[in-house]
Formats: sequence, structure tokens, C-alpha cells
Amino acid sequence: MLNNNDILETIQMIREENLDIRTVTLGISLLDCADSDIDKACSKVYDKITRLAENHVLIGEKIEAKYGIPIINKRISVTPISMLMAAVTSSGNSGGCVKFAHALQKAADTVGVNYIGGYSALVHKGFSAGDRELILSIPQALAETSKVCSSINVGSTRAGINMDAVALMGKIIKESSETTANNSCFGAAKIVVFCNAVEDNPFMAGAFHGIGEPDCVINVGVSGPGVVRSAISKPEMAGADIGQIAEVIKRTAFKITRMGQLVGTEAARALGVPFGIVDLSLAPTPAIGDSVAYILEEMGLEKCGAYGTTAALALLNDAVKKGGVMASSSVGGLSGAFIPVSEDAGMIEAVKSGSLSLAKLEAMTAVCSVGLDMVVVPGSTSADVVSGIIADQAAIGMINSKTTAVRVIPAIDKDGRNMEAGEILEFGGLFGSGPVMEINNFSPAKLLQRGGRIPAPLQSLKN
Repeated sequence: MLNNNDILETIQMIREENLDIRTVTLGISLLDCADSDIDKACSKVYDKITRLAENHVLIGEKIEAKYGIPIINKRISVTPISMLMAAVTSSGNSGGCVKFAHALQKAADTVGVNYIGGYSALVHKGFSAGDRELILSIPQALAETSKVCSSINVGSTRAGINMDAVALMGKIIKESSETTANNSCFGAAKIVVFCNAVEDNPFMAGAFHGIGEPDCVINVGVSGPGVVRSAISKPEMAGADIGQIAEVIKRTAFKITRMGQLVGTEAARALGVPFGIVDLSLAPTPAIGDSVAYILEEMGLEKCGAYGTTAALALLNDAVKKGGVMASSSVGGLSGAFIPVSEDAGMIEAVKSGSLSLAKLEAMTAVCSVGLDMVVVPGSTSADVVSGIIADQAAIGMINSKTTAVRVIPAIDKDGRNMEAGEILEFGGLFGSGPVMEINNFSPAKLLQRGGRIPAPLQSLKN
């Protein structure tokens, strides 16, 4: 039961510390929309999404008004589209995969959601029918749509890493930047390459509706870096030791998660679908104070990226997970701390000051909840180097049995000029602005050309 102090504290978190529900995501299975005729399949996709999500945005707005809790995004995730494309290609037909992207865009526009995720494929052990065709269509699909997001899973702890897929995704990301250069290379910003992707992630651009999920389900993503920073910056915390800081973060995460559970349960009841999970991920925004980097600096770092940053981030990630699990039995998704450079004012400052490098970011991904996120690199960066970055991140995820991801954007300006380190690529909105980071351009081409699959590690044998 909430008391008056709890209510007043929550109001302060919302008004002054940027606490919000980052997303209420409606997951929809499209498995029953498969058809050998792609036009019929697209029609089924549109009809099912618009039927099940007809009131999704309206209900979110009503919950906002009822509780005074900002819900920043109302989104949809769907079954990986490559599975629907498989029915088309296996029947002897080919081509036209982009039609699915247009159907998703049309459905998203009709119901009024911000983004729709699931233009995806799971290829961690190899390519099935429809997978390669979908992947090759990604640059065109994302250039011709504004709300469709794409994700590809190239590895897992149980399967190893599909290096053929890794090599291909470097080329796809480069091409996506080039085809959307007149729109701040936004195509590449809507692609995530995963290792150990989760089926119930509500956050874009990596959300898709897993095949083990119900036909329709509500998942909620909660955020609050500003709230955590405020909690550990209070005067009484000035002399606190590391253990005490962890306890305060856990208690704060507990309160944030309870709010997410409330919103998710209410939305699921109103829509008549099951409530899935609360994903408590500290997802920063460009808003003042809403920064994971600032939390790490509040712990005692002179600047994010200094030695000790990985240790501080490990503490933060672990405390957030523990606090969330105490608050709800339905914590899932990615849950932890995100470190997207372009969306975090503190990270941007750290890159500009020279304290945060790509190598340091890679070390941080071993202990955060995802990986290299919204990292802008020079436009001249080769597809092979992008693939090498993906391979390294996938290896970290595979060996550590955790989700890792890459969302990297080779920067090209509107005139087609390759941007260089030190310049700024402006995205706007929640995506912020990304400083172009220095990169190691020595080539991994020969490694990639070998192809094949990196075998699963010994720790995969858990049965």
C-alpha cells in the first residue's frame, strides 16, 4: 500500500528527475499470418496488427492521465518477419520482402504507435529459408519506412557465432547509412545486431516478439537514470561506502519497477491480453541529468571513461537488477544499464573530452545490460571493420552468457561526405546527437573471409 511519502516522492521523480515509462510495447505473434502469397501475407499482417493494437495508444494515454505518469512511447513488436518470408521462398517464390516492411509501416501509422520492431531474423546457427532475403532487403526497407526497426541475432552461448552473418551485417549497416545519408544515416540507427537476443525486449530498435511468447502480450520498459543519480547525490550519501551506494540504488530500482508493474498490469487488463514483463533498464535521454554517465561520475569518477568506470558500471547494473527482482516477479527483457553514446549527455561529454574511447566502451559492455549502442564512427569505416566490431561484441556475449548488441552508425553528411572523428551527427529527439568516435582501421578482412561458425564455448554444456 502506498503512503503519502511514497506518492510525493514519485511526483518529485517524475517532475524533477525525468522518471518515465519509456515504452509500453504490445507484442503480437504473426505466425498465423504466413502465406505462400506475399500479398495475402501482408494483408493478414496489417489486419491482425490493426485489430489487436487498435486501442493500444488510447489506453496508454488514459493511463498517463489517470496516474500522471509520462509514457514516452507506445510501440509494437512482432514475430521475426523472416519466418513469414520463409513461407514465401519455400513455395518457389522470391523477391518482395520489402512489402512486409511497408505493411508494418502502414499498420503502425494506422494505430499511431511510435515504432514497430520485428523486421528481424535469427541466424545464430545458420540461414534458413527467408533469412538471407530479409537481411539483404534491410537497407531498402529502412530507407522507405520511418517506424520499422530491424534486428538480427548472429550468435548465442548455446550455438556459437555465425561468422557469415557477421560479415554480411557489416555490409548491410554500411549500405543502410549510405541509403539514408540525407536523413542523418537513420537507417543504421534502426538496426541492432545481437548475440543472445531475448524474446521479450520492449526497447527499440531491437524488439521482436519471440516464438515462445503468447499470441499477444504487454511488456513495459521503465527508465530513470536521473532518479538514481539524485538518490546517490543527496548530502547524506557524501561519506557513503560502495556497499551503501549499492543499497540505495537497489531501493530506488525497487520503487521504479513497482511503477512499471502498475502501468503494465493496467494496460494488459484494459487491452484484455496477458501482462508479460517489466524491463527496468536505465535508458538515458538527452534531457539534462538523465544520464548513466552522470551516475558513474556521482559515484566518484572524475569523468566517465576513467579507470574504474567498468567497476562502477558493474555495481550499477547488478544493483538495478537486484532491486527490480525484489519489486516484481515479472522482471525480464534486458534490465540493467544502457550506455548509448548519442542519447546520453554525459557520454557525449566524455567522448568530446577524450576520456571515453571505443575500446573503453567495449570493456564496459562486458558488464552492462546490452552492448555498443548508438556509436557513431567515421563514414570511411569499412564494412569489414564494422563486422569486426560485431564479432567482438558477439564474443563477449557468447562467453559471458549475456545479451550483447551493436548499433553503430557510419556517419555520412547530407552531401554524401564521409564525416570524420570529432564531428557531430545530429539525430534529434530521444536519439540525440552522436560525436564521431576515433576507430582502429586495421582490417579483420581475412578473418571474416574464412566464414563458418565460431563453436559454442564449454559453458554452453549445462544439461
